[in-house]
Amino acid sequence: MPQVAIRPGDVVHVGPDASVQFSGDRALTFRIIRVDPRVTYDGWIWLDGYVVGPAGNALQRRRIFVRQDGLRPIRVNRVPAPRNGSRIVGRP
Repeated sequence: MPQVAIRPGDVVHVGPDASVQFSGDRALTFRIIRVDPRVTYDGWIWLDGYVVGPAGNALQRRRIFVRQDGLRPIRVNRVPAPRNGSRIVGRP
């Protein structure tokens, strides 16, 4: 199975398929902020990001070492951009 590209902003489920340390109640939802570009063991990557709580809030910043094939993407509802060309207040 080809590896899915993982990039900053993605939210993934990290469970035992990603690493045994995330088995059972240690599984987590993780928002990626950085993929370390250094070469590691084949199929493994270092990720920087935040553990995400049930309400979607960042709970803890972490750095994790996982099997990329074991990550499960989670679809996140995002606020759509305005269609009429106007900008959302507070954004440049």
